[in-house]
Amino acid sequence: MHVILPDGKQLELAQGATALDAAKAIGPRLAQDALAATVGGDLVDLMSPLPDGAHISLITKKNPEAAAPLFRHSLGHVMSQAVGEFYRAKGYPADAVKRGVGPSIENGWYQDFDLPEPLKEEELPEIEKLMREIIGRNLDFSRREVSKAEGLAQFPHDPYKQELIEGLPEGEPITFYQQGDYVDLCRGPHFPNTGKLPMSFKLMSTSGAYWRGNEKNPILQRVYGVAFATQKELDGYLHALEEAKRRDHRKLGKELELFTIDPLVGKGLPLWLPNGTVLREELAGFLKEQQFKRGYQGVITPNIGNLDLYRTSGHYPYYSESQFNPIEVDDEQYMLKPMNCPHHVRIYDSKPRSYRDLPVRLAEFGTVYRYEQSGELNGLTRVRGFTQDDAHIFCRPDQLKKEFLDVLDLTVLVLGTFGMTDVRFRVGVREQGSDKYVGDEANWALAEQQIIEAVEEVGLPYTIEPGDAAFYGPKLDFVVKDVLGREWQLGTIQVDYNLPERFDISYVGEDGQEHRPVMIHRAPFGSIERFTGILIEHYAGDFPLWLAPRQVMIIPIADRHNAYAETLRAELHDRGLRAEVDDSSNRMQAKVRTAELSKIPVMLIVGDQEEAGRQVSVRERTPEGLKERKGVGFDELKTELLERYKSRA
Repeated sequence: MHVILPDGKQLELAQGATALDAAKAIGPRLAQDALAATVGGDLVDLMSPLPDGAHISLITKKNPEAAAPLFRHSLGHVMSQAVGEFYRAKGYPADAVKRGVGPSIENGWYQDFDLPEPLKEEELPEIEKLMREIIGRNLDFSRREVSKAEGLAQFPHDPYKQELIEGLPEGEPITFYQQGDYVDLCRGPHFPNTGKLPMSFKLMSTSGAYWRGNEKNPILQRVYGVAFATQKELDGYLHALEEAKRRDHRKLGKELELFTIDPLVGKGLPLWLPNGTVLREELAGFLKEQQFKRGYQGVITPNIGNLDLYRTSGHYPYYSESQFNPIEVDDEQYMLKPMNCPHHVRIYDSKPRSYRDLPVRLAEFGTVYRYEQSGELNGLTRVRGFTQDDAHIFCRPDQLKKEFLDVLDLTVLVLGTFGMTDVRFRVGVREQGSDKYVGDEANWALAEQQIIEAVEEVGLPYTIEPGDAAFYGPKLDFVVKDVLGREWQLGTIQVDYNLPERFDISYVGEDGQEHRPVMIHRAPFGSIERFTGILIEHYAGDFPLWLAPRQVMIIPIADRHNAYAETLRAELHDRGLRAEVDDSSNRMQAKVRTAELSKIPVMLIVGDQEEAGRQVSVRERTPEGLKERKGVGFDELKTELLERYKSRA
């Protein structure tokens, strides 16, 4: 047999040769440094047989990150071995520890255990210590194929392995991997030796997990670990986790009194508190201002609709699993509104339209309802009731590109206003052969082509994602990276030829005949709830002045300065700024500390000198830290703050 190297050279090998054999044939140094290989672009270990004619590339210790899934999987086996040794040291027999599945995942791995007694979180460092000892033993990983009977005999007392082996199709290879005296059922691939594994790993947590994800099965204990090629990468990852905890919108939402979720109201149904309502209204006001400039008209639709409306649109039954059950009203059925678009179609169709009337741009901050399972709910970012910054544009085919480009420009402007400039663009198209889409093939092809042409016209980099389209049309998603490097799908634009067809809407053309409009669905924020949750974490609650629910705190040094402070507050309030006075009995430094903890961006300190000169001392929270200015004229500062507020700096 032969394999083909990256430079195109062919390497002759014995039948059944492995990647390690290929490395040895090239040279002993390469065989010593090799960690894994790729075959046709897929990662494999050095122990697995190579197919004849394979294109292979060897991965060495010079670039261990290329083999990250392998070393994470191998560390999972090392952890599993360590857990077994840990319980044997406690006096339990080897078969007292039973194991479920243990795959590698992004940044690490997990392993499910059925343990004779629960593993405590505080015991994880002991498991880590054992793992480092096992790595230091320089144990070779070996691979062998066995029959089903041999496989079952290997685990006579482990019902989980027995079930996995029994479930394997006849004829499928059953492989075991072994390091030292530890053997496990595994497809692989793995590192060649424990001594080559990185030491930059950490066991993170444990949790309960139903065997095979079925709530009728036993609950196993799942242990999570993370690993990276270098300690620097691990430290960076752990720092990012701590930063994410500090920025958690659920924690900050409570501390800053932005929103609450009350079990008596219902799971996934957030209540906006006064501070959060200010933030929400600032977001809505900003977008409404932009929409007004671009010729949108506001509409309002009800929170429920007749089931026939959603049957016609296709939302029912296509999305029935994510919708609440219909409600019986007299002899009709109604449903909590899952989407605003069918309502907007009916508004468009409420009167005859001429080609001169188009485009018609209808916009609504419309609340919709989706059924999400309890385990999937998460603060504001995954809820059951949320408000979309929805708009639907009905236009002639010759207007489509211009309208699409205008929406694209609007969405980029919106994201840029919040400092979200690290954006990638994802074109969601149909998955060929799927039956989840509705509408004419030709219309789908045309809509997909027009989205791609529009994105290319403005020179935006994009990817095409089959299967990401909505059921009625392709779309362009805006995937934003926040300050922690996490990606969020925010705004979306969809081109739709199908809903106009399903609702049989039209306009009278210049030729006096009826024509079908094209529909654009558009939501730059996506949903107010989710966008706010992401913003809280993006800013860590330190909102810019225009967004901050509490903008200015005036801090009198002594009680005699309270009247002056109140005069300044009233002037700021009259100009539309959200200003307060802390006239509590606390000392000045305590008042400043309270304002800082409340993340109020501007603090104005007033005493005898400031009152005499109609001045203030300014302490301002900025991304670079606290900025202080003394003896600032109040009228000058008021003008500055108003300009920053109105310009949304």
